[in-house]
Amino acid sequence: MNDFINKIFPALIVSCLIFQSCAESGNAKEPASTDSLPENKKLALTQKTVTDTALYKNLLNHISNGDTSGRWPVKDSLPSEGAILPFNRIIAYYGNLYSKNMGILGELPKDSMFKKLKTEVEKWQRADTLLHVIPALHYIAVTAQGSPGAGNTYRLRMPFNQIDKIISWASEINALVFLDIQVGQSTIDKELPQLEKYLLLPNVHLGIDPEFSMKTGKRPGSVIGTYDATDINYVVKYLAGLVQKNNLPPKILVVHRFTQAMVTNYKQIKLNPSVQIVMNMDGWGFPAKKINTYRQFIYPQPVQYAGFKIFYKNDTKRVGQAKEMQPEQVLKLKPQPVYIQYQ
Repeated sequence: MNDFINKIFPALIVSCLIFQSCAESGNAKEPASTDSLPENKKLALTQKTVTDTALYKNLLNHISNGDTSGRWPVKDSLPSEGAILPFNRIIAYYGNLYSKNMGILGELPKDSMFKKLKTEVEKWQRADTLLHVIPALHYIAVTAQGSPGAGNTYRLRMPFNQIDKIISWASEINALVFLDIQVGQSTIDKELPQLEKYLLLPNVHLGIDPEFSMKTGKRPGSVIGTYDATDINYVVKYLAGLVQKNNLPPKILVVHRFTQAMVTNYKQIKLNPSVQIVMNMDGWGFPAKKINTYRQFIYPQPVQYAGFKIFYKNDTKRVGQAKEMQPEQVLKLKPQPVYIQYQ
């Protein structure tokens, strides 16, 4: 059965949240202070605000993980000052504050969820001490729906007071927020501007989900949707305009993907130093299946950076698969994902 059928389908409203940076060493091999670290490592751990060309290239090679195909690292221009990638790795919790069935965010009470996220961040920091680890939560600001709703768009926009709540949490803990859009039978150019006031905040970034972009008029969930390079280029240009006009640090754009047709004409996607694109493999299943999906649809079609999604429940449904993939397993991938999303 297709991954999209097995994924938890949005029913109501989803939220995304953020958590304080808890990238503590916890590793006996890592110094308690950065004073004795090599300069390149020290710069990575302190989240650079000015782009260092040598460090940037070294970290690109690091996350390419020895790939010799020529695909990775992607040869692009140096990002604008304040870029998060590749100086950091992001660990995001995804879910719905209104539903316990859509992911870890919303399933657990706030404090319990924060504690679990902190544990994951520490595990990732121990697994790769070269990249600073940043926690985040990924909030679906527009959810695809199984019924037409107002305007026959098969999508539901989240109330601003819920986004405001997430932004407030973010200010308390100084971390990243991702707002995700599932357009249904609406379009990205109609939905994206609705979130502009939030995207003007320096710590708020964006996710778009081709799975629920129903260009053929089908009901969300009945078939897998798609985005073309033209759609992604529109979003990149929009975000870059906000960054440049408002003197913001570069935005991160996460594009979900687990099939070939979800993203078309990838070679025509235009990179911009004001936007960092992450192609996020978000299919679920046992490790070999997930790794194969990554190798089929992320590795051979490089855009800029890679992401990887881990499902606490769906990835462990197979008999004998008691544990979701751990950092050490994921870090063997070529390239290494710099954005990890947990659902």
